[in-house]
Amino acid sequence: MAAPGSPATDPHIPVLIAPLIRAVAPVEGVWVDGTFGAGGYARHLLEAGAARVIGIDRDPTVFAMAADWAGQYGDRLEMVEGTFSDLDRLASQPLDGVVLDLGVSSMQLDQAERGFSFLREGPLDMRMGGDGPSAADLLNAADETEIADVLYHYGEERASRRIAKAIVAARPLRTTAELAEIVASQLPRAKPGQSHPATRSFQAIRIWVNDEFGQLAAGLAAAERALKPGGALAVVSFHSLEDRVVKRFLQSRAATAGGGSRHAPVEEVAAPTFTLPTRRAIGADEAELAANPRSRSAFLRVGIRTEAPARDIDPGSIALPRLPQKGGRK
Repeated sequence: MAAPGSPATDPHIPVLIAPLIRAVAPVEGVWVDGTFGAGGYARHLLEAGAARVIGIDRDPTVFAMAADWAGQYGDRLEMVEGTFSDLDRLASQPLDGVVLDLGVSSMQLDQAERGFSFLREGPLDMRMGGDGPSAADLLNAADETEIADVLYHYGEERASRRIAKAIVAARPLRTTAELAEIVASQLPRAKPGQSHPATRSFQAIRIWVNDEFGQLAAGLAAAERALKPGGALAVVSFHSLEDRVVKRFLQSRAATAGGGSRHAPVEEVAAPTFTLPTRRAIGADEAELAANPRSRSAFLRVGIRTEAPARDIDPGSIALPRLPQKGGRK
């Protein structure tokens, strides 16, 4: 029987943790859990054999919530406030592995006062840390075109123009309930089994508030710099835009040649910085799907670091979603 507070009794079982542990085995040495949250990945890594885990999170409240169990790991667990885009600097040592769980955590969604959920009324905040403008600040100040661009490029919302116009007409916005009602009023009523109409808009605005795509690109580059040869990078994402960025990053870093046809020679590329144990994303098995429906939309991708030197990221090469320049989208 698992001890109280152990990973086996943790109500926040991390998504895809079993296939992740298998994919990066053996788990040993020093790891970074760059999105600490409820601590699920960090705890499972420690139980699987990691000598030490450095848990990083931009939300300082998560560390207080870990106080009742963190002590059992002693100095094997270090918790650091910061963003995973700085993980190489925050870890300050070569790493055997890095785990990133992208997006908002279920713990944050459950806290109405954080303003992430359209199902719970709270202030329109959505900041993962306590700094910078809130969702209300941005939505109440941005022009209609910029809001439409955010919804379209970060949320793939086809009704972005209509929703943006309604948001501007209803300003000032203060609560999640107000925003959810405005979005839903511009879309067909959801059928049974479909997502809430505000799902894509809330996702897009959260990404905007927290610069999540900028953070992701910087975090992948930081992991490449920090990992030892043979070290593992494991990234769990929950929607196609995030997964596309991770996929393109790892593919570009594992490539050994580019182009090439009967009309043009093969283009030489830099030495690969990662090898890929599998080219396809790893998904949840039937048992996990039955236990945790949220895992249905999860993707796991893994890369193993080579000895080649780290290099800069070209945003265009990794399909990084970016907002058009002012006046650029017609």
